[in-house]
Amino acid sequence: MTSLVLLDYDAAGIKQPARSAVAAAAKLGEVHVLVVGENIAATAEAAAKLAGVSKVLAADRAAYAHPLAEPLAALVVGLAGGYSHILSASTATGKNVMPRIAALLDCQPISDISDVIDADTFVRPIYAGNALATVKSSDAKKIITVRAASFDPAEATGGSATIEAVSGDTANTGSTYLSSEIAKSERPELTAAKIIVAGGRGMQNGENFTKLIDPIADKLHAAVGASRAAVDAGFVPNDYQVGQTGKVVAPDLYIAIGISGAIQHVAGMKDSKVIVAINKDEDAPIFQIADYGLVGDLFTILPELDKAL
Repeated sequence: MTSLVLLDYDAAGIKQPARSAVAAAAKLGEVHVLVVGENIAATAEAAAKLAGVSKVLAADRAAYAHPLAEPLAALVVGLAGGYSHILSASTATGKNVMPRIAALLDCQPISDISDVIDADTFVRPIYAGNALATVKSSDAKKIITVRAASFDPAEATGGSATIEAVSGDTANTGSTYLSSEIAKSERPELTAAKIIVAGGRGMQNGENFTKLIDPIADKLHAAVGASRAAVDAGFVPNDYQVGQTGKVVAPDLYIAIGISGAIQHVAGMKDSKVIVAINKDEDAPIFQIADYGLVGDLFTILPELDKAL
């Protein structure tokens, strides 16, 4: 039984969620990975070093320079014959491409799995993460997206996979790449960070994020996150959002500042190993899941915390 994992990567290398998808696939048997793009030799070599990977399929063509769903799906469907499971991390690319692959293969996609029971049976969160459903699929091929926070990523070194060039149908009349606006930051990516400092509506504006949260995050070498309320209010960009409609994270330490603890936010961070909450409302729901809670005015507490660090 062999699985194919669609690897998500950027200029910095293979993303941690992709390595978590490899770890999930390893529970099913032999793992092959697919690297798609233009001038991807270095990425393919890095993929070959991933622990647990036995083969790297490299599709290096100009038509794959941007991960559009139509050509990617056509490529994967063309390769699908030799695989029982096709997986991807639940990233923007995975969520965009995998449902299309499932439709073309006439399979029911299994989204956001958090555990693998056997080749046909998987666990996935439902009801904003408040319950876990065990689902069993009778489809001949399983099309799966993986909740990265639930699987320890495969080691980036230790493997010695072979690399094989592949190609497929690149015809695409459904979409056209126009441009990308990518936020750049020296801080760790949210889904890969071991420490996250997140702010909510209580921060009042974006300037307070910069003035109060950023210095603490810099000293802790942490990523900065936010609740949906803070993002919707325009305090910070969308890619800061943690929650059911944002990014799902599971850092070693999650510091929630001025976040009430709405169920949609909690669904994205409740698996954090240690949760610290700072809020002036002692009845805020966030304190129900926090390991440590501090009731007080964040505009007083954060400068003191910054000095202490």
